[in-house]
Amino acid sequence: MYDVQVKTAVITGAASGIGLGMARAFAEAGSSLVLADIEADKLAAVVEHFRTAGVAVLGIATDVTDEAQVARLADAAVDRFGAVHIVANNAGIGTGGELDRLSLDDWRWTLDVNLWGVIYGVRTFLPLLKAQGEGHITATASVAGLLAGPILGAYHVSKFGVVGLMDSLRAELAAEGSPVRASVLCPGPIDTEVTRSDRNRPAQLSPHETSAFEERFWEQLTAGLAAGMAPDRVGELVLEAVQNERFWILTHPEMHLPMLADRLAAMHADHAHRLDG
Repeated sequence: MYDVQVKTAVITGAASGIGLGMARAFAEAGSSLVLADIEADKLAAVVEHFRTAGVAVLGIATDVTDEAQVARLADAAVDRFGAVHIVANNAGIGTGGELDRLSLDDWRWTLDVNLWGVIYGVRTFLPLLKAQGEGHITATASVAGLLAGPILGAYHVSKFGVVGLMDSLRAELAAEGSPVRASVLCPGPIDTEVTRSDRNRPAQLSPHETSAFEERFWEQLTAGLAAGMAPDRVGELVLEAVQNERFWILTHPEMHLPMLADRLAAMHADHAHRLDG
Protein backbone atom coordinates (compact mmCIF):
# COMPACT_ATOMS: atom_id res chain seq x y z
CA MET A 1 0.00 0.00 0.00
CA TYR A 2 1.37 3.41 -0.99
CA ASP A 3 1.36 5.85 1.93
CA VAL A 4 0.50 9.37 0.76
CA GLN A 5 0.96 10.95 4.16
CA VAL A 6 3.67 13.62 4.18
CA LYS A 7 3.91 13.31 0.40
CA THR A 8 3.38 15.98 -2.27
CA ALA A 9 0.50 15.79 -4.75
CA VAL A 10 0.46 17.92 -7.90
CA ILE A 11 -3.02 18.33 -9.37
CA THR A 12 -3.93 20.20 -12.54
CA GLY A 13 -7.42 21.56 -13.13
CA ALA A 14 -7.60 21.86 -9.35
CA ALA A 15 -9.72 24.98 -8.92
CA SER A 16 -13.04 23.19 -9.39
CA GLY A 17 -14.72 19.89 -10.12
CA ILE A 18 -12.84 16.62 -9.97
CA GLY A 19 -9.49 18.34 -9.44
CA LEU A 20 -10.77 20.10 -6.35
CA GLY A 21 -12.25 16.82 -5.15
CA MET A 22 -8.83 15.20 -5.50
CA ALA A 23 -7.19 18.06 -3.63
CA ARG A 24 -9.60 17.63 -0.71
CA ALA A 25 -9.05 13.86 -0.59
CA PHE A 26 -5.24 14.05 -0.64
CA ALA A 27 -5.17 16.90 1.87
CA GLU A 28 -7.37 14.89 4.22
CA ALA A 29 -4.94 11.97 3.85
CA GLY A 30 -2.01 14.17 4.89
CA SER A 31 -0.47 15.18 1.56
CA SER A 32 0.94 18.58 0.74
CA LEU A 33 -0.67 20.13 -2.33
CA VAL A 34 0.59 21.84 -5.46
CA LEU A 35 -2.50 23.03 -7.30
CA ALA A 36 -2.63 24.26 -10.89
CA ASP A 37 -5.42 25.74 -12.97
CA ILE A 38 -5.86 28.15 -15.86
CA GLU A 39 -8.47 30.11 -13.86
CA ALA A 40 -6.12 32.10 -11.66
CA ASP A 41 -8.75 33.82 -9.51
CA LYS A 42 -10.57 30.60 -8.67
CA LEU A 43 -7.24 28.92 -7.96
CA ALA A 44 -6.18 31.69 -5.56
CA ALA A 45 -9.42 31.30 -3.60
CA VAL A 46 -9.00 27.53 -3.37
CA VAL A 47 -5.38 27.85 -2.24
CA GLU A 48 -6.38 30.34 0.46
CA HIS A 49 -9.10 27.97 1.67
CA PHE A 50 -6.62 25.12 2.10
CA ARG A 51 -3.99 27.38 3.66
CA THR A 52 -6.51 28.63 6.22
CA ALA A 53 -7.34 25.01 7.03
CA GLY A 54 -3.68 24.35 7.83
CA VAL A 55 -2.76 22.47 4.64
CA ALA A 56 0.70 22.99 3.14
CA VAL A 57 -0.28 24.25 -0.30
CA LEU A 58 1.13 26.04 -3.31
CA GLY A 59 -0.89 27.39 -6.23
CA ILE A 60 0.55 27.95 -9.70
CA ALA A 61 -1.62 29.35 -12.50
CA THR A 62 -0.90 26.98 -15.38
CA ASP A 63 -2.02 26.50 -18.96
CA VAL A 64 -1.34 22.81 -19.60
CA THR A 65 -1.24 23.39 -23.37
CA ASP A 66 2.13 25.10 -22.85
CA GLU A 67 4.89 22.63 -21.96
CA ALA A 68 7.05 25.43 -20.57
CA GLN A 69 4.32 26.26 -18.04
CA VAL A 70 4.04 22.59 -17.05
CA ALA A 71 7.82 22.52 -16.54
CA ARG A 72 7.54 25.67 -14.42
CA LEU A 73 4.89 23.92 -12.33
CA ALA A 74 7.23 20.99 -11.68
CA ASP A 75 10.12 23.29 -10.78
CA ALA A 76 7.94 25.25 -8.35
CA ALA A 77 6.74 22.04 -6.69
CA VAL A 78 10.28 20.72 -6.18
CA ASP A 79 11.55 24.10 -5.00
CA ARG A 80 8.79 24.34 -2.38
CA PHE A 81 8.50 20.76 -1.18
CA GLY A 82 11.71 19.07 -2.30
CA ALA A 83 9.98 16.30 -4.26
CA VAL A 84 6.82 15.31 -6.10
CA HIS A 85 5.15 11.99 -5.33
CA ILE A 86 1.65 12.03 -6.84
CA VAL A 87 0.85 13.70 -10.16
CA ALA A 88 -2.77 14.03 -11.29
CA ASN A 89 -2.99 15.21 -14.89
CA ASN A 90 -6.59 16.23 -14.52
CA ALA A 91 -7.10 19.48 -16.46
CA GLY A 92 -9.59 19.00 -19.28
CA ILE A 93 -12.39 20.56 -21.28
CA GLY A 94 -15.71 19.30 -22.58
CA THR A 95 -16.21 20.14 -26.23
CA GLY A 96 -18.44 18.82 -28.95
CA GLY A 97 -20.12 19.23 -32.27
CA GLU A 98 -21.17 17.22 -35.28
CA LEU A 99 -18.04 16.00 -37.02
CA ASP A 100 -18.78 17.78 -40.28
CA ARG A 101 -19.27 21.05 -38.39
CA LEU A 102 -16.23 21.00 -36.08
CA SER A 103 -13.62 23.59 -37.01
CA LEU A 104 -9.90 22.94 -36.86
CA ASP A 105 -9.85 25.38 -33.93
CA ASP A 106 -12.32 23.10 -32.11
CA TRP A 107 -10.12 20.08 -32.78
CA ARG A 108 -6.88 21.78 -31.80
CA TRP A 109 -8.21 23.23 -28.55
CA THR A 110 -9.70 19.88 -27.50
CA LEU A 111 -6.56 17.90 -28.26
CA ASP A 112 -4.22 20.56 -26.89
CA VAL A 113 -5.88 20.55 -23.46
CA ASN A 114 -7.14 16.99 -23.06
CA LEU A 115 -4.36 15.01 -24.73
CA TRP A 116 -1.28 17.20 -25.15
CA GLY A 117 -1.76 18.51 -21.61
CA VAL A 118 -1.40 14.94 -20.34
CA ILE A 119 1.50 14.22 -22.67
CA TYR A 120 3.34 17.27 -21.31
CA GLY A 121 2.56 16.18 -17.76
CA VAL A 122 3.97 12.70 -18.35
CA ARG A 123 7.06 14.02 -20.14
CA THR A 124 7.73 16.51 -17.36
CA PHE A 125 6.99 14.57 -14.19
CA LEU A 126 7.76 10.94 -15.05
CA PRO A 127 11.55 11.44 -15.05
CA LEU A 128 11.30 13.03 -11.59
CA LEU A 129 9.32 10.10 -10.20
CA LYS A 130 11.68 7.55 -11.75
CA ALA A 131 14.76 9.37 -10.44
CA GLN A 132 13.50 9.40 -6.87
CA GLY A 133 12.40 5.76 -7.09
CA GLU A 134 8.76 6.20 -6.08
CA GLY A 135 5.56 7.90 -7.04
CA HIS A 136 2.25 7.59 -8.83
CA ILE A 137 1.07 9.39 -11.96
CA THR A 138 -2.58 9.56 -12.97
CA ALA A 139 -4.54 11.10 -15.81
CA THR A 140 -8.21 11.93 -16.10
CA ALA A 141 -9.74 10.36 -19.19
CA SER A 142 -13.45 9.54 -19.23
CA VAL A 143 -15.87 6.74 -19.93
CA ALA A 144 -15.89 8.64 -23.24
CA GLY A 145 -12.37 7.23 -23.64
CA LEU A 146 -13.83 3.72 -23.61
CA LEU A 147 -17.19 4.15 -25.38
CA ALA A 148 -18.23 6.55 -28.13
CA GLY A 149 -21.41 8.31 -29.17
CA PRO A 150 -22.60 11.33 -31.14
CA ILE A 151 -21.54 14.99 -30.82
CA LEU A 152 -18.44 14.31 -28.70
CA GLY A 153 -16.18 13.13 -31.53
CA ALA A 154 -13.20 15.37 -30.75
CA TYR A 155 -13.63 14.74 -27.02
CA HIS A 156 -13.72 10.97 -27.62
CA VAL A 157 -10.53 11.12 -29.68
CA SER A 158 -8.75 13.03 -26.91
CA LYS A 159 -9.92 10.73 -24.13
CA PHE A 160 -9.30 7.49 -26.03
CA GLY A 161 -5.80 8.89 -26.50
CA VAL A 162 -5.36 9.44 -22.76
CA VAL A 163 -6.43 5.86 -22.01
CA GLY A 164 -3.97 4.51 -24.58
CA LEU A 165 -1.16 6.72 -23.29
CA MET A 166 -1.61 5.69 -19.67
CA ASP A 167 -2.07 1.99 -20.46
CA SER A 168 1.15 2.08 -22.45
CA LEU A 169 2.87 3.83 -19.54
CA ARG A 170 1.56 1.18 -17.14
CA ALA A 171 2.98 -1.57 -19.36
CA GLU A 172 6.38 0.13 -19.66
CA LEU A 173 6.68 0.67 -15.92
CA ALA A 174 5.79 -2.98 -15.28
CA ALA A 175 8.29 -4.20 -17.88
CA GLU A 176 11.02 -2.09 -16.27
CA GLY A 177 10.18 -3.36 -12.79
CA SER A 178 9.76 0.28 -11.78
CA PRO A 179 8.35 1.19 -8.37
CA VAL A 180 6.47 4.06 -10.04
CA ARG A 181 2.81 3.35 -10.73
CA ALA A 182 0.21 4.74 -13.14
CA SER A 183 -3.56 5.04 -13.15
CA VAL A 184 -6.25 6.28 -15.51
CA LEU A 185 -9.50 7.78 -14.26
CA CYS A 186 -12.55 7.14 -16.44
CA PRO A 187 -15.43 9.01 -14.81
CA GLY A 188 -19.04 8.70 -15.83
CA PRO A 189 -21.65 11.34 -14.90
CA ILE A 190 -20.04 13.74 -12.39
CA ASP A 191 -21.53 16.99 -11.11
CA THR A 192 -19.01 19.41 -12.63
CA GLU A 193 -18.94 22.45 -14.91
CA VAL A 194 -17.34 20.58 -17.81
CA THR A 195 -20.18 21.55 -20.16
CA ARG A 196 -19.28 25.20 -19.48
CA SER A 197 -15.73 24.81 -20.78
CA ASP A 198 -16.19 27.55 -23.38
CA ARG A 199 -15.64 30.06 -20.55
CA ASN A 200 -11.94 29.29 -21.00
CA ARG A 201 -11.87 29.14 -24.79
CA PRO A 202 -8.85 31.15 -26.00
CA ALA A 203 -9.85 34.50 -27.46
CA GLN A 204 -7.81 33.95 -30.62
CA LEU A 205 -9.89 30.91 -31.62
CA SER A 206 -12.90 31.26 -33.87
CA PRO A 207 -16.19 30.83 -31.98
CA HIS A 208 -17.87 27.45 -32.16
CA GLU A 209 -21.24 27.50 -33.91
CA THR A 210 -23.73 25.04 -32.48
CA SER A 211 -26.54 23.27 -34.31
CA ALA A 212 -30.00 22.65 -32.88
CA PHE A 213 -29.11 18.97 -32.47
CA GLU A 214 -26.00 19.88 -30.52
CA GLU A 215 -27.86 22.34 -28.29
CA ARG A 216 -30.38 19.66 -27.32
CA PHE A 217 -27.53 17.24 -26.62
CA TRP A 218 -25.76 19.71 -24.31
CA GLU A 219 -28.97 20.51 -22.46
CA GLN A 220 -29.56 16.81 -21.77
CA LEU A 221 -25.92 16.20 -20.84
CA THR A 222 -25.81 19.18 -18.48
CA ALA A 223 -28.95 17.96 -16.71
CA GLY A 224 -27.51 14.45 -16.46
CA LEU A 225 -24.23 15.65 -15.00
CA ALA A 226 -26.01 17.82 -12.43
CA ALA A 227 -27.53 14.62 -11.03
CA GLY A 228 -24.21 12.79 -11.13
CA MET A 229 -21.64 11.75 -8.56
CA ALA A 230 -20.11 14.42 -6.33
CA PRO A 231 -16.54 15.39 -7.28
CA ASP A 232 -15.40 14.79 -3.70
CA ARG A 233 -16.36 11.14 -4.05
CA VAL A 234 -14.30 10.91 -7.25
CA GLY A 235 -11.36 12.37 -5.34
CA GLU A 236 -11.74 9.64 -2.73
CA LEU A 237 -11.75 6.96 -5.46
CA VAL A 238 -8.54 8.37 -6.94
CA LEU A 239 -6.90 8.45 -3.51
CA GLU A 240 -7.91 4.82 -2.89
CA ALA A 241 -6.53 3.76 -6.28
CA VAL A 242 -3.20 5.48 -5.61
CA GLN A 243 -2.96 3.98 -2.13
CA ASN A 244 -3.73 0.49 -3.47
CA GLU A 245 -1.74 0.91 -6.71
CA ARG A 246 -4.65 0.16 -9.02
CA PHE A 247 -4.60 1.18 -12.68
CA TRP A 248 -8.26 1.43 -13.64
CA ILE A 249 -10.40 3.98 -11.78
CA LEU A 250 -14.03 3.65 -12.87
CA THR A 251 -16.64 5.75 -11.10
CA HIS A 252 -19.66 3.85 -12.45
CA PRO A 253 -18.57 0.26 -13.14
CA GLU A 254 -22.10 -1.05 -12.70
CA MET A 255 -23.18 1.17 -15.59
CA HIS A 256 -20.25 0.97 -17.95
CA LEU A 257 -18.78 -2.52 -17.66
CA PRO A 258 -21.96 -4.10 -19.17
CA MET A 259 -21.77 -1.52 -21.99
CA LEU A 260 -18.15 -2.49 -22.65
CA ALA A 261 -19.14 -6.17 -22.62
CA ASP A 262 -21.85 -5.41 -25.20
CA ARG A 263 -19.25 -3.66 -27.36
CA LEU A 264 -16.95 -6.67 -27.25
CA ALA A 265 -19.89 -8.94 -28.08
CA ALA A 266 -20.71 -6.78 -31.10
CA MET A 267 -17.09 -6.97 -32.25
CA HIS A 268 -17.15 -10.74 -31.93
CA ALA A 269 -20.44 -10.97 -33.81
CA ASP A 270 -19.18 -8.80 -36.67
CA HIS A 271 -15.97 -10.81 -36.89
CA ALA A 272 -17.86 -14.12 -36.83
CA HIS A 273 -20.20 -12.85 -39.58
CA ARG A 274 -17.20 -11.95 -41.75
CA LEU A 275 -15.68 -15.40 -41.28
CA ASP A 276 -18.98 -17.12 -42.05
CA GLY A 277 -19.40 -15.00 -45.18
